[in-house]
Amino acid sequence: MKISGWGRYPETDSCQHFFHSEEEVTTQLSTHKSGIARGLGRSYGDSSLANNIYNSTQFNHFIHFDEDNGILVCESGVSLGEIIDCLLPRGWFLAVTPGTKFVTIGGAIASDVHGKNHHHDGCFSEFIHSIRLLLPDGSIASCSKTENTDLFHATCGGMGLTGIILEASIQLIPVTSSYIKQKTIKAHNLKEIFDFFEEHEKSKYSVAWLDCMATQNNIGRSLLMLGEHDTEHGLACKHKGSKSIPFDMPAFTLNKYSVKAFNFLYYNRITQQQKDDTIDLNTFFYPLDNIHHWNRLYGKNGFTQYQCVIPKESGYEGMKQILELISEHKKGSFLSVLKLLGPENANWLSFPKEGYTLALDFKMDNTLLEFLSKLDRITEEHEGRIYLTKDSRMSSEFFKKSYPHFNLFTEYREHTSANKVFNSLQSKRLGL
Repeated sequence: MKISGWGRYPETDSCQHFFHSEEEVTTQLSTHKSGIARGLGRSYGDSSLANNIYNSTQFNHFIHFDEDNGILVCESGVSLGEIIDCLLPRGWFLAVTPGTKFVTIGGAIASDVHGKNHHHDGCFSEFIHSIRLLLPDGSIASCSKTENTDLFHATCGGMGLTGIILEASIQLIPVTSSYIKQKTIKAHNLKEIFDFFEEHEKSKYSVAWLDCMATQNNIGRSLLMLGEHDTEHGLACKHKGSKSIPFDMPAFTLNKYSVKAFNFLYYNRITQQQKDDTIDLNTFFYPLDNIHHWNRLYGKNGFTQYQCVIPKESGYEGMKQILELISEHKKGSFLSVLKLLGPENANWLSFPKEGYTLALDFKMDNTLLEFLSKLDRITEEHEGRIYLTKDSRMSSEFFKKSYPHFNLFTEYREHTSANKVFNSLQSKRLGL
C-alpha cells in the first residue's frame, strides 16, 4: 500500500506488518529480514518509510505503574494521549511532550522528542529509566544510561535504526491540576521576542508563534506564550469536541494572500501588550490535535516542515536571515514556531543544542526544494542543524556536517549489523 509521513511527502509502496507480541514481531523480522519500525506516523518525512514497516500501534499495553513514584512501564505502541487519558486524572503528567499527543512511546524515544520546556528539562530521554529492544540478530536487550550505554545513546534520537523498541520504563511528573497558567506577551519584532525569551528564561514552558510574513521593522513580530502548571482548578478537564478536515483542500486556497491574512489576524487577536489566563492542558500543549487530518489543509501534494536550530550566540542573526529570505520569496507559513533550547545531551543523533529552534510548514510545489536548500545554507553558515523527525529532503553532506557524532552512530550500526536490517528511506538518503 502507499504510505507517507505526516507531511504526505514523499510517498512510497510498503508492506505494513502489525504485531501484537514480541514473538510475533520477532517472527516477522526473521521472515522479512529488513525494514523499519513505525508508530502513529507523525514524523513528517521519510524516517518511518521502508519496503517493510513493523507497526507497533496494536502493541500498546500498560505493563506496570508505580503510583507512588510515577514510573510507568509500557509497550512501545502506547501513545502519549493514552498515558494522559489514563494517568492525568491520577495526578501524573509527561515530563516532556512534543506538540502532539498522537505519538507512540517508541516514536518519542526514536525521535528523542523535546517540548516547550527543553531549556529547563531537556529531551524525552532524560526521563527514561530503561528500554527493551529487538536487535538485528533477533535477540532482545535492555539499555539505559548505566546499562548498554552505547545502545541507549544510539537508540534515543536514532530514528529506529538500532532495533525495534519493544518496551520502556519512563518517569512521569506529579501535577495537581489539568490546567496551565498562561501568559501571552506581544512582541513587535524579532529583537523584542529574543529579549523576552531571555527575560523569561526561568519560565517552565515557553514558545512563540511568529508572523513570518511581517517585513522591515516588524520582521519577527510574534506572540510569546509562557506557561506554569496551575494548582487551583483540580484534575477534572473538559474534553472539547474535535473537528476534522474531510478532504484535501484545493491548492489555490493556500497562497501568499491567505497566509498573510491569517498571520495578520492571528497576531492582532491579542490587543493588549500582555494577557493572563488559565487554559486546559490539552489546549496549551496540543493546539492542533483537536483538528483531525489537519495535514489535508496543504492539499494532495502535501507539505514539509522545516525545523532548524541555530546556536544561541548567532541565533538572532540566523533567524533574521531566515525570515528575510521567507519574506523575499513570499513563502509564508501558517505555523511558525520559535522555541528556546537548552544544552545538547549525550545521544548521538539528538536534535537539540543550546540555542533557538524555528519550525515552519511549507506547502509542496515545484519551487520549494530549491528554496529550502537556501535555508540550509543559512543554517549551515551558523552551525545549526535540521531535525531528523521533520526532514524529508536534507542532503547527506549537510547532515554529516551538522551531526558530529554520526560516525559513532554508523560505526555502531555496522558493528551490530543493524545497517543490514534496519533502514528507512531517510537513512539511505543520508548515508546512514
